[in-house]
Amino acid sequence: MITSASSDHSTTDRLSERAHESVDQVANTAGKAEERLRHEAAAAEERAREVGHKIKERSDETLNTISVFVRENPVLALGIAFAAGSLLSILGRRS
Repeated sequence: MITSASSDHSTTDRLSERAHESVDQVANTAGKAEERLRHEAAAAEERAREVGHKIKERSDETLNTISVFVRENPVLALGIAFAAGSLLSILGRRS
């Protein structure tokens, strides 16, 4: 009987060791995946910042261009605004 208990104990130890190895492998793989995801998220965040900065620059340039146009051509700008408002009003009534 002692031999059977000893055999059961060694089997349990081997199974336990294999389970620990499996858990360690899964943890290692998950750690690498998490690291890769964090790196990709940081890169995506940086790209989003760059795009946001470029959009801000373009909108500032456009606003400046419109402001210069309105200052240099106030009557024409007023006519364009009136025409655009009239067009939007007509389109709004059709909806």
